[in-house]
Amino acid sequence: MLMAGGGGFVLPKARPKGPPYFSRNQVATVLHQVAVLLELNGANVFRVRSYQNASRMLGGLTEDLGELVATGRLFEMKGIGKGLGSALTQAIGEGRWPSDWQDLHEQTPKGLIEMLGIPGLGPKRIKLMNEELGVDSVATLKQAALDGLIAPMKGFGEKSQNRMLDGIELLARFRARRRLDVGLKYGEAFQSKIAALDGVLKAQLAGSARRRKETIGDLDLVVAVESEQHDMVSEAILGLPGIADVKGAGDSKISIILDTSVFEGGFTVGHIDPNVLEAIGGDDYEQLESGGTIDAQVRLVPPEVFPFTLAYFTGSKEHNIAMRQRAIDRGLKLNEFGLIPDEKAGDLKGMAAAVFSLPATDEADIYRHLELDWVTPELREDTGEIAAAESSGLPSLLTGKDIRGALHNHTTLSDGEATLEEMADTARKMGWNWLGIADHSPTLKIANGASAEDLLSQGETIRQYNAAWKEEGVDFKLFHGVESDILEGGKLDHPDDVLEQLDYTVASVHALSKWKARDEIQNTEELIRCIDHPSTTVLGHPTGRILQGRDGYEVDLFAILEHMAEHNDEGRLKAVELNASPYRLDLDWRLCKHAKGLGVPVIINPDAHSIRGLADVSYGVMAARKGWIEPQNVLNSLSAHELSQRLA
Repeated sequence: MLMAGGGGFVLPKARPKGPPYFSRNQVATVLHQVAVLLELNGANVFRVRSYQNASRMLGGLTEDLGELVATGRLFEMKGIGKGLGSALTQAIGEGRWPSDWQDLHEQTPKGLIEMLGIPGLGPKRIKLMNEELGVDSVATLKQAALDGLIAPMKGFGEKSQNRMLDGIELLARFRARRRLDVGLKYGEAFQSKIAALDGVLKAQLAGSARRRKETIGDLDLVVAVESEQHDMVSEAILGLPGIADVKGAGDSKISIILDTSVFEGGFTVGHIDPNVLEAIGGDDYEQLESGGTIDAQVRLVPPEVFPFTLAYFTGSKEHNIAMRQRAIDRGLKLNEFGLIPDEKAGDLKGMAAAVFSLPATDEADIYRHLELDWVTPELREDTGEIAAAESSGLPSLLTGKDIRGALHNHTTLSDGEATLEEMADTARKMGWNWLGIADHSPTLKIANGASAEDLLSQGETIRQYNAAWKEEGVDFKLFHGVESDILEGGKLDHPDDVLEQLDYTVASVHALSKWKARDEIQNTEELIRCIDHPSTTVLGHPTGRILQGRDGYEVDLFAILEHMAEHNDEGRLKAVELNASPYRLDLDWRLCKHAKGLGVPVIINPDAHSIRGLADVSYGVMAARKGWIEPQNVLNSLSAHELSQRLA
């Protein structure tokens, strides 16, 4: 296995049996890495782009790679030319990565790849600094900036130099990206402060936070203000609490660094189970978070421009490109300033051209002008939303109000902080009609897994509570399950006669070292055997990933979901979990969409280890919405009676 850099750039080893010798995820990742390495090495922009496009296309592919190669249909796919097609054929069909790809990985200095982790620093600038200044690591970049060597370079300047120093500090203090929950806390806190200022007409988060990406690089806020109030508002923003540093303050853009003083009640970290805590940095994590920062850009614009600026900086880049092309096809130019007829604007740009824009009071008007239904921000990833908006085919997305309960939650019987009674009481106060309790099984020693005897005793307690609530006319029910470790051979971690007495079983992988030591084929086969077990109801946190903590184990989830679909088609409930813990958000939103297409039920579970943890279901709803999920696609929307019937 070839390694390059701290970013984990690798050329994976071929499977022992093939073709295909590599999975679609492996191929897509390698294509992305090659694109970055090519750019670092000064390759032609069109060549770089071809690898980027191929990575994106193959990453969403559901067809068998081996068959595509064997039939030659790989060459017929959009964006796959003769050269790239031949390289992929060699890798997929023969198990050999092209020699030039190997050379790129081996010869690109490790330090150049590490520098990619600095916010706002891309391959082009890294290449320039390497060629002109000999910068080849984060350390040499810092020294060059401190010596004032970067500012004189063409296209850089003093501000760029200072931003690099800030970025290096941020990288050293913390990760370049923040989890969705953390980023939203910063963004919503700062948005509310700006919205309350005199002269501010509107203030709205944009960027990846608004699109609900699982991690956020920085924050984008768009603020509507009349021109005569601009200077006053700008000055007021710069005086708000929570600003650790001002990186730049121009006429229309303020660049700042926010720290935890933006939170009036201070920043706190909720309960984290030990397995997750270890993956994200151990006992130092809370201290690291409490000293964290996040970059933010605030854009002040006139109210008539606000919808266009908001849409533009919401993104994604791919969605914006598709929208701009649609505008071009209609003789219009779409940008952050407006939707402008070419015949009126001519060569005018920016605000000078904006006076000719078609009017828009909100984003919906922009889409309406382009003969589209409004697309909710979560879906703006160029994954079919434009076509759906054109044909009135956009999904009626899940909302928090559709959630009536969740199945994967823990109590003090294993490693939870709250009792059965406290978890049930909290769920009722949240407006839920039911709650599932699934404490850990015995093999997971670190989580104080429950013995069969204790588990069955818990079941008797649950039945007593359910009987009492029914007698009192209370619309609430507890479901009794277990989170069972998946053991060797796909077996579950309790005897069958014990599992048969439960309402459901969440089957999960916890011994990650063993699963990471195996290849994708072996892990996939193991999970399929587990899914085939009659007692398996839900596949828990399907990849085992911890965001910004650890990658999951290798598994073909497309194949897993397709196998689960076969069970469901035959009337056997097999649901896949979208683990709503913001540390996990495991199932990826793209796989949510695939599960929906196959008819595999999704269950959004907070994996709550405390009463506070139950509220994490909201992050699962965000991820589900991004994955095109509607209420009928999740078990959470069922009533207690309906769920009882599905589990029977």
